[in-house]
Amino acid sequence: MSVLKDVEPQEIFHYFEEIAGIPHGSKNTKEIRDYLVLFAEKNKLEVYSDSANNVVIKKPASPGYEEHDTVILQGHIDMVCEKEAGCSIDMEREPIRLCLDGETISADGTTLGGDDGIAVAYMLAILGSDTMHHPPIEALFTADEEIGMLGAQALDMSRLTGKRLINLDSEDEGILTCGCAGGATVTGRIPVEREALGTGEACRIIIDGLKGGHSGIEIDKNHANAQVLLGRVLEAIDNEISVSGWQLISVTGGTKDNAIPARAEAIVIGNAAGFERIAEVCR
Repeated sequence: MSVLKDVEPQEIFHYFEEIAGIPHGSKNTKEIRDYLVLFAEKNKLEVYSDSANNVVIKKPASPGYEEHDTVILQGHIDMVCEKEAGCSIDMEREPIRLCLDGETISADGTTLGGDDGIAVAYMLAILGSDTMHHPPIEALFTADEEIGMLGAQALDMSRLTGKRLINLDSEDEGILTCGCAGGATVTGRIPVEREALGTGEACRIIIDGLKGGHSGIEIDKNHANAQVLLGRVLEAIDNEISVSGWQLISVTGGTKDNAIPARAEAIVIGNAAGFERIAEVCR
């Protein structure tokens, strides 16, 4: 049963609900790419897709607007797939469970995918309309934006003729930004000296249950970073216990490039009581 059937504008939220039913996390965009291609074919629109799962759909101008400049509308088809601890949804295979509370749309236990599903929905509503007045449109759906704009980097630009582009990916309704943001991926290599496993108890130190959040729009809200906190605990252990008194076996944390880590874990060997005492002080 549709959750958003009465939400206005209905044309847009109809498509948003369809998108929510298709798994479309980064690196898992083939199914939504196929959905867009089928949409174009059903609406008898010119369509192009590539091996990076980018899609370009072209719609001629409505009568009387043929001489206007072509406008490129652009949004990305991938979303950040994060879920709450204990949530059983497999976001690579199962749909998002939408929830509606008054005017608030959310998802049950997972991220919603509004970034940038709402842009995709807007573009489909425009492409599917037979009453809207518009210039020639090139709708550009790029893949894997959330992990480094990989789709945009792989796009064959010769498929586009428009010189004016509107990117539908922002946080504030009613505000138009003339410019763009950038990002960087840093890969660090730390030399590690391995040693024989010593004696002691194996203990797991876990930082969990934090708010997390988007590393862009929520980075200024002082949400705790599980990896940073775990690093502080390990530093305190190293300061309190001699080098020969403990060993670090592994450190893991975070699941997405652009999500504030809500969980991190380390496995250490040594005196369990000492670890508990230091962790409690750090708390």
